[in-house]
Amino acid sequence: METWVIITFAAAFLQNIRSAMQKHLKGVMGTTGATFVRFGFGVPFALFYLLVLWRGFGHPLPVPDGIFFLWAVIGGLGQIAATFLLVHLFSFRNFAVGTAYSRTEPAQAALFALLFLGEAASQGTVIAIAISVVGVMIISVARTPLSVKSLVTSVFTRTAGIGLLSGTFFGLSAVSYRSASLALAPSLPQPDFVMQASFTLGFVILLQTLIMLGWILAREPDELKRVAAAWKPGLLVGFAGASASFGWFMAMTLQQAAIVKVVAQVEMLFTFASAVFIFREWINRLEVIGCLLIVLGVVMLLVF
Repeated sequence: METWVIITFAAAFLQNIRSAMQKHLKGVMGTTGATFVRFGFGVPFALFYLLVLWRGFGHPLPVPDGIFFLWAVIGGLGQIAATFLLVHLFSFRNFAVGTAYSRTEPAQAALFALLFLGEAASQGTVIAIAISVVGVMIISVARTPLSVKSLVTSVFTRTAGIGLLSGTFFGLSAVSYRSASLALAPSLPQPDFVMQASFTLGFVILLQTLIMLGWILAREPDELKRVAAAWKPGLLVGFAGASASFGWFMAMTLQQAAIVKVVAQVEMLFTFASAVFIFREWINRLEVIGCLLIVLGVVMLLVF
């Protein structure tokens, strides 16, 4: 199995842990605070990884140029916008439909990669992406009343538009992170995907933390007290989040962002495994079908 696949599976598992912990934090603080924890408490771990690579293992530091900063800023802002839109969907009664459309991220990432990087996806990859996306969308709407008419009309709703826009920003940020990381390679004696990913993560997470901190200080200063009070679980969120992001960045340095994002859909399988075996929740027939489609899409990518 290729290195990027193993890294992606590990990152998906860690992201599932981070999401579960953030759900817990949402009960003791607002959405903004729970989102900030992901970045703010992740900074020490991201910088620690960078320091260990540089001082501990002797990896030379890259020298960023304008291209790196451009793509890193676009990626960081895009991820914040995507997350904000996704959270905003929860204010709608039929948010599940919008969430489903936000899961078109891999397909949109493939389009951005073609437009900005000239990375064309093969026919087999396009089919695998489509199968995986359909699987995730089925899971997202599996517990809502469904009919052919509702599926058709849902495409033109406000929630679907917000969901698609969220997927657009997620796809753009993924391609931007890959571009930023690749831009560091010429400044190194030889390409070093681990250092490139770590440096990109360190810069991006610092940028996102400063932006969100400024927003909280200006709009919701009381949130900082709730964040500080929850520092113990916050550290776990920060560790899992930074480690997962480190994995995504490494994988996307080695492989096209769209392909990595398809394999990353296995996070849904980890989520269902947790629901069934830890929380003793049941899953319905549509959710099982969605899971099987995700597996089929990932297997097609890895085999063909």
